[in-house]
Amino acid sequence: MDLAEFRARARAENLGPRYSGLLHFGFVNALALAVIGAAASQLRQPRWALLTVPITFFYANLVEYFAHKGPMHRPVQRLRLVYQRHTLLHHNFFTAQAMELESTRDFKMVLFPPVLLVFFFGLFALPIGLLLRALAGPNVAALFVITAMAYYLLYEWLHLAYHAGAKAPRLIDPLRRHHADHHDPRAMTSHNFNITFPICDRLFGTWLPR
Repeated sequence: MDLAEFRARARAENLGPRYSGLLHFGFVNALALAVIGAAASQLRQPRWALLTVPITFFYANLVEYFAHKGPMHRPVQRLRLVYQRHTLLHHNFFTAQAMELESTRDFKMVLFPPVLLVFFFGLFALPIGLLLRALAGPNVAALFVITAMAYYLLYEWLHLAYHAGAKAPRLIDPLRRHHADHHDPRAMTSHNFNITFPICDRLFGTWLPR
């Protein structure tokens, strides 16, 4: 099956007639920004608590790296849908030679399902935020939630931009090339697992130099 046939089949199987890529993207942004706004309203002269921001950012980069290197590229029991959607669908829909979206309806092949944002907030950001609130106070908790949700948005924005072709800002060209190299079948299970910034790829020796 060539790429055009695969894309046509993938769209037929995964895109309902009412799907809107712009609404999908808008929902993700609206919900994440609402959570960030609610958390920001809890801040009261954070001072030392601002250290939470770089710590959470690095933690999120680690999570991104190991989730991508692990269940997104290697079948794991109870997480096989993640593998199927990423490796079998996303990587076959976008190849290293054909990375560009053809329409906004193809957003679904890049963005996480909206339910995953609810999952991410309900089972990750909220419980850890509540724990941090009890242990370190409301400022640390709020900054953790703000940074975690902002990182999620950054991931979605950058990943979408990598597949926007010539429409992508030239400023992100090095990151876009880093991701395109990951879409090479020879590298996708061994190199360039970071989607945002290749911090952990550098740390763990999986950055693929050009």
